[in-house]
Amino acid sequence: MIYILGIDIAKAKFDVALMINDKFLTKQFANNAEGFDKLKSWYQAKAVDQLHACLEATGIYGEQLARYLQAQGHKVSVVNPARIKAFAGSKLSRNKTDSADAKLIAQFCYEQNPAAWQAPSPELKRLQAIVRHLDVLKHTRQQQLNHLESATEAIVVNSFQQIIAYLDKEIAELNNQIFLLFEQHPTLNRNKELLQTIPGIGKLTAIKFLAEVPEIIHYQSAKQLAAHLGVSPRRDESGELKRRTRLAKIGNQRVRKALYFPAITAKNHNAMVKAFCQRLADKGKSKMAIIGAAMHKLVHIIYGVLKHQQPFNENLVA
Repeated sequence: MIYILGIDIAKAKFDVALMINDKFLTKQFANNAEGFDKLKSWYQAKAVDQLHACLEATGIYGEQLARYLQAQGHKVSVVNPARIKAFAGSKLSRNKTDSADAKLIAQFCYEQNPAAWQAPSPELKRLQAIVRHLDVLKHTRQQQLNHLESATEAIVVNSFQQIIAYLDKEIAELNNQIFLLFEQHPTLNRNKELLQTIPGIGKLTAIKFLAEVPEIIHYQSAKQLAAHLGVSPRRDESGELKRRTRLAKIGNQRVRKALYFPAITAKNHNAMVKAFCQRLADKGKSKMAIIGAAMHKLVHIIYGVLKHQQPFNENLVA
């Protein structure tokens, strides 16, 4: 028998709700190795040996617990918080406590049976950390440049220049670490090269995409990948009220941001995407709707290229 465990995760602690015969047993533990072991002792004391644990995707706070439970042989699902929020709305949930949230997540897990989470490989985890930190440093550098433009006192100008020089050094080092990472992992490097065969996808976009999206084999279809990234179209029609079709935007914002300008490039220079966008323009679709559709099309092309492990080919699109 598989028992359901809902987990509401926080930085220092986590609350759990264990479903047994339609009833809940709740408990709170510290979010550290000692707390993980106490959780294991707690559910084993109740003769529970097989779990389907579910928690929201909350960045680094839940990953260690997810890995721990997975290592114990349990099925672990890490789901988009928007799905839990929508589920709460369907249940007219009003209570908002950590314990109540854990119960809600357990109910969601029981009714929806979400897919098992796949932990990213060490090299992908490292790549993601470096790329995200690099984005932070680039943003900080731009802020310092903006301040430098308005500085007049020599001592202030010198200070900004030193900060910018330091940031330039750190950015160069991180770029070097990314280069070494791809050099050390042939499969990762091949995927980067494959993505760059797609008109509109450059080196930087390829790196950012691989940093944010786990192995493509974890997705059953291009449609599933597009939904995960939030680039699927969302229609809003009710009765006589009809609004413009927009992107769902219930996914990885970093990937959508990384694909925005490549989608514009692909719209103009990728024959497949260009023809697709022209058909939408002929139907009177707005500029932003067309760009969103180009992003969606790009994700389908990316999926096909990585799935088949072949350079871009118009006949190999999932």
